[in-house]
Amino acid sequence: MHEAPRPSTENHILAALPPEDYERLASHLEPVKLSLGQILYEAGGDMEYVYFPINMMISLLSQMTDGGSVEVGLVGFEGMLGIPLVLGVDKSPHQAMVQIPGGVLRMKAEVVRREFGRGGVLSGLLLRFTQAMILQISQVAACNRVHTVEERLARWLLMTHDRAGSDELELTQEFLAMMLGCRRAGVTSAAITLQGVGVIRYSRGHITILDRPGLEDLACECYRIVKAEFDRVTA
Repeated sequence: MHEAPRPSTENHILAALPPEDYERLASHLEPVKLSLGQILYEAGGDMEYVYFPINMMISLLSQMTDGGSVEVGLVGFEGMLGIPLVLGVDKSPHQAMVQIPGGVLRMKAEVVRREFGRGGVLSGLLLRFTQAMILQISQVAACNRVHTVEERLARWLLMTHDRAGSDELELTQEFLAMMLGCRRAGVTSAAITLQGVGVIRYSRGHITILDRPGLEDLACECYRIVKAEFDRVTA
């Protein structure tokens, strides 16, 4: 039997599977293109599919009673959207929104649950990814409480840059304010500060990463802590 072909740009969870495990799942993986702002899960809503991002990124948003939203986590090619399903939960705790459009491989919820129940390699990978997501969500909560907007913006841009595959990021003030949990004026001030030291170029709706090492120097320790945890998932 020939091995099922893998996508040219791979999701890290799927790429870490042994050939026989990937072969078993390949026929259940459906390639889908997702658009900017597309809602994959509503908070409290059903999760019919899990998603393995390839060249895109998804934000997890906590929604407030006043209608506001704050990003509490994000998922890119390092993982899978839909972790609550393998933990026995049918409803999404957060809204999941496409932040960077692109391709994913999606799979029916019952398939990933069945595979997780086998207790094989995928099960171990998803458990480690769950731990990394718990750390990310808790670290972002602490970051939003104690670090400056400039440090948080640098951290968030690095996390996005890791997953975007491009130095050019299309990001509005309103969107960044929602991601960072601050006012739009705070985002503008922080972006102007980062531009002033030469690490980014900023215009309305667009940010270009100019100096990645310099941006890392300006970010809080949260970026390095979270990245190290995700790197361990498939190490």
